[in-house]
Amino acid sequence: MPAGDSTNMLMQFGPLLLLPILFYFMILRPQQKRAKDHQDMLTALKRGDNVVLNSGLIGKVVRVEDKELGLEIAQGVTVKVVKSMIAEVRGKGEPAVANDTKS
Repeated sequence: MPAGDSTNMLMQFGPLLLLPILFYFMILRPQQKRAKDHQDMLTALKRGDNVVLNSGLIGKVVRVEDKELGLEIAQGVTVKVVKSMIAEVRGKGEPAVANDTKS
């Protein structure tokens, strides 16, 4: 068997062997990191946090349970929300932007 055949074979199968490694670092690893960050955000939720849901609804956390939480979306209006639907936690102290102008 000539030496050129083994190098030729390595050149053909080399990219196929590198594809799973590239797939892991470009797709799987960032996705796992985002999922871990989201889970950490959900476990750190506390009463009084302002949150944004995946639907765009903004509210204030009034009750935290294992898989669900109570969200006040307007004064006196509380809804029960699945924790995993929270997209962002805005924190307790962020001021709300006023849309009305008083003259």
